[in-house]
Amino acid sequence: MRIGIICYPTFGGSGVVATELGIELSKRGHHVHFMAYKKPVRLDTDLERIHFHEVHVPNYPLFHYQPYELALSSALVDMVRLHKIDLLHAHYAIPHAYAAFMAKQMLSELQISTPIVTTLHGSDITLVGSHPFYKPAVTFSINNSDIVTCVSKSLKHDTKDIFNVKTEIDVVPNFIDIQKYERLRNTCSREQLVKPDERLVTHVSNFRPVKRVQDVLSVFAKVNKKVKSRLILVGDGPDRQSAEKYTKELGLSDVVDFVGKSNDVYKILCSSDLFLLPSQKESFGLAALEAMAARTPVIATNEGGIPEVVENNISGILTAHRQVDTMADFAIELLSDDNKLAQFKDAAFERAKEFDIQKIIPSYIDIYQKALQ
Repeated sequence: MRIGIICYPTFGGSGVVATELGIELSKRGHHVHFMAYKKPVRLDTDLERIHFHEVHVPNYPLFHYQPYELALSSALVDMVRLHKIDLLHAHYAIPHAYAAFMAKQMLSELQISTPIVTTLHGSDITLVGSHPFYKPAVTFSINNSDIVTCVSKSLKHDTKDIFNVKTEIDVVPNFIDIQKYERLRNTCSREQLVKPDERLVTHVSNFRPVKRVQDVLSVFAKVNKKVKSRLILVGDGPDRQSAEKYTKELGLSDVVDFVGKSNDVYKILCSSDLFLLPSQKESFGLAALEAMAARTPVIATNEGGIPEVVENNISGILTAHRQVDTMADFAIELLSDDNKLAQFKDAAFERAKEFDIQKIIPSYIDIYQKALQ
């Protein structure tokens, strides 16, 4: 198959999943063409059968805001015609599925049929999509996709609850490449990150309010009083500046590291003892799954799709959100017991193997074949 993937090129979960999906499809002999406003951060364009097409948005003074959807839909038409694309896979309802539908309509006038598979990832539904201004466009994009998937049962429920959905939604969970994580184990260098007598706690996110980064710091402040430890925060976003200020107020600047966006997340995770994810809402929790694949247990909230990933009291511990004291108590208990921590680390890895890319990819291939029929 020749597959066109439309995604955000950023460090967010949807872009990472789209990129890893395309790379694995190319390994299986399919030609994959990515389209975005810049190259996805994890995409290696030197790989065989992988192609990237940048969307250029002309800067016309007429427009107060440059029309990305218009540029994207026109670029999709050109890509489909030039490279004989069989189907389009849009990650996010808007703007990607919306632009894909417009491209499909333009292509139909050229007697070219191009089915659309749309994957819903979370914020396109629970944040952007639920806003009254965007709700009609999101509803339209979902109902006019040939096949719709979403990353968790929780997100499927939210989508049907928020929108007037007339099409069926298939749940295909996010995934990780277990073999890649195992290969990278040799790159772990814990001694470069923490002292021998320190525990390492980590958090990875886009630092949006829903991630509750200040709760991460509040939990760690309580942990650090009982267990000698260090916190590494990976990522960037609107709450980073306030988080750095709060770190100083807590007097933790010497034991908290903000490392920004990084392609070496695994080297940090595989050296970690605990991963904190106190999010107010998570449609899946890909960051938690990546931590578990690196043999790091998770303490997270029982919100959204997280309970579908983390087994409470087995591969991690789940609490209600905003329960800083409860999270801290569980973290202290786990970090203070070598045997229990080792059990949780092993269980986290075993659970992560259930989401191995080799188990999930066949579901997408079946969906593509169904769309083409």
